[in-house]
Amino acid sequence: MTWEHAEAQTANTSTRQSKATRAVRRSCIAQLLESEGMTSQAKIVELLANQGIQTTQVTVSRDLEAMGAIKVPTEAGGFVYTLDEQAKTLSKTAQEHLQRVLKEWVHSADKSRDLVVLSTAPGAAHVVASAIDRSRHSGVLATISGDDTVLVIVQETYEPSRLRIELASLAGLI
Repeated sequence: MTWEHAEAQTANTSTRQSKATRAVRRSCIAQLLESEGMTSQAKIVELLANQGIQTTQVTVSRDLEAMGAIKVPTEAGGFVYTLDEQAKTLSKTAQEHLQRVLKEWVHSADKSRDLVVLSTAPGAAHVVASAIDRSRHSGVLATISGDDTVLVIVQETYEPSRLRIELASLAGLI
């Protein structure tokens, strides 16, 4: 066996092991999300270590993103990580949270091409943007917040006027 062949074989074995480790790690993360109220990535890293899986917060962050995990509000006022399937049962809570935030902080809602522009109280734009992001509204591609303005970028397949009306209605503006 040549040195190059041995090195290639070691690399292939390493790749297979990392994929197996990734699958096991993600399976354990999914179990933790289902059984525990995971409020932070650090807690997930700690509980994985207790199960003999050594990893970092960065790796857990990538795993959560790849798994489609999101943070959703709880009835107690905190946030927990959940998978999309679990989020469906919690979506009412996220919707209620969005409505509370919009009613409290949004002063106006306007449309410009594929954007919805929300004006907020000074310093509140990031709170509004975060609530919109967490709602996982199908019409929202992304949000960008400043100090008192949120730009909501509308999905190409969604009508911007419709999204503006929906957000304005939730905010109690119409």
